[in-house]
Amino acid sequence: MRALDLSPLLKSTIGFDQMNRIFENAIGNGDVSYPPYNIEKIDQDDYRITMALAGFNEADLNIELDNGVLTISAEGADEEADTERYLHRGIAKRAFTRQFRLADTIKVLGAHFENGLLMIDLQREIPEHLKPRQIKINNGQEIPKIVKDGKEDAA
Repeated sequence: MRALDLSPLLKSTIGFDQMNRIFENAIGNGDVSYPPYNIEKIDQDDYRITMALAGFNEADLNIELDNGVLTISAEGADEEADTERYLHRGIAKRAFTRQFRLADTIKVLGAHFENGLLMIDLQREIPEHLKPRQIKINNGQEIPKIVKDGKEDAA
């Protein structure tokens, strides 16, 4: 597969350099089918990532959040030691790393592992200054003052 070069687009933009990394990660992922996972929208602000991890236990898993990237990884099993024991090995327990880029407003609430499923709960927290708000109209009342450089100006 050819590498996608986004440098012509990035020459005329400022602050979008992380978009290049997002595209590279999306295109460059090797085995995108293992381990299988779901992303659920529980309600307007709550999400859950569920990964099917048959054969793994909690001690095998590593979950890390670094600079907005949630990384779930595990080391593979020593399959050579057990090759004579199995006639067929259909449950894969191979090493993996799966990454999810989270928006700035997404917070990881926690994770739990049950019946071979890893569930990571996420919640969107919108800061007050980004939430919609009502602006009152002052009908003939005092006009609010605007402060510029320490001096008050009438609005």
